[in-house]
Amino acid sequence: MTIRPTRREDIAPLQKVLDETGLFPGEMLPGMLSGFLSDDEGADIWLTCEADGEAVGFCNARPEELAEGTWNMLAIAVLPVAQGHGHGAALVQHLETMLRQDGQRIIIIDTSGTDMFAGARAFYRRNGYDEEARIRDFWAAGDDKVIFRKSLL
Repeated sequence: MTIRPTRREDIAPLQKVLDETGLFPGEMLPGMLSGFLSDDEGADIWLTCEADGEAVGFCNARPEELAEGTWNMLAIAVLPVAQGHGHGAALVQHLETMLRQDGQRIIIIDTSGTDMFAGARAFYRRNGYDEEARIRDFWAAGDDKVIFRKSLL
């Protein structure tokens, strides 16, 4: 397994990851990656996980505006057939190491409180994230926003 910065040639395989996980529509990915893949000095981090030479997952994080040393992991996804083999945990650990080495303080993750996202919440807990807050009915009626937090210090 290899974790590395996302490259342009990763777009198609990562769209497959998105389409198979249903995290968000794969056609959104090129636009989301455009700033990161350009020569602009954006702060976003996009990491790709490769297994046997194939892109099987990714994560994306960006600094929180108006906060010092706080990052938000906006997305993490692994192909369903590759889940349960440590790829997601490796992506999280790689991101945390990068941010720690850069002197960053906190990572937060926003997710849904619905049953559909119970696996995601369990994943974050297994990787050392604590539920910090819950905003009732944030995403929609009956769909809470659950905020996880982990200190990097």
